[in-house]
Amino acid sequence: MTDDLAVSVRGLTKIFSGKTVVDAVDMEVPKGAIYGFLGPNGSGKTTTIRMMCGLLTPDGGEGRTLGHDIRKEARAIKENVGYMTQKFSLYGDLTIRENLDFMARMYRMKNRKQVVDETLRDLGLEGRGDQLAGTLSGGWKQRLALAACMQHKPRLLLLDEPTAGVDPKARRDFWDEIRRLSKQGVTVLVSTHYMDEAVQCDYIAYIAYGKKLIDGPARDIPHKVGLTTWRVDGPDLIPLEDALRADPRVQQVARFGAQLHVSSTDAKALDDVIAEWKKKNGTHHWVKKEAELEEAFIYLMANSDDNFGQTGKRAS
Repeated sequence: MTDDLAVSVRGLTKIFSGKTVVDAVDMEVPKGAIYGFLGPNGSGKTTTIRMMCGLLTPDGGEGRTLGHDIRKEARAIKENVGYMTQKFSLYGDLTIRENLDFMARMYRMKNRKQVVDETLRDLGLEGRGDQLAGTLSGGWKQRLALAACMQHKPRLLLLDEPTAGVDPKARRDFWDEIRRLSKQGVTVLVSTHYMDEAVQCDYIAYIAYGKKLIDGPARDIPHKVGLTTWRVDGPDLIPLEDALRADPRVQQVARFGAQLHVSSTDAKALDDVIAEWKKKNGTHHWVKKEAELEEAFIYLMANSDDNFGQTGKRAS
């Protein structure tokens, strides 16, 4: 494991009740990166991350996180990890201050009162420490949960579906804070199946039903998938959409507002389709575009096998 990697694992495997939920996953996560783990619900994203972070013992494979062996030194890893779950996991019937103090106790921090006071000040909640945590809005609960799991200054932050159920402004504020932590050298692992979270990541791994299908810098993922995409707008898009979906040369049709994004991994076949439509229908405007994360994400979701060997249908 080189010094520029926060995580390096090989053959990571986990089996529950005879079913392989994580199947021989290899991964390298650079220090200070925001690394997104994408995939459908139940695909093994969170299980993979938990094994990396020393929170779950793998049944197969090996690796190191923050310089520690994931099998033999799990406790040392956990002491340097902050974990924020999707559901608000602090105590709603305790005050904000009591929750922060409880987390400081969990990590055996010295000068707890000073630490909690600093956290409240950073949050802008100096005068609200005695407020019950359960009375906070969704956005403030999210901010409190993040602050609580960062009090012990972890080098690795695990976020499990972090922005579910919060308003757009709270989402933006949250990701601004994640970016700030990343710039300070904190490595962030994000489990998600939302594109608006995926686009915030520096690197992406797509995991479908236990298997890693693709990974790399976010900007490289569409190229690795190999999609060619055309964008079309104009009147009566619904009949056009139906006709394109019925064409076997078209692998994907996705609606983006008042436009369709039409994609395939066979560039020539798709170009032929578009040429035919241009010739017989002059009412629509066609533009060839570079495939982006959204198209790649939809394609991967539609074409990955589930645990029972069933493949997703063509994207629509």
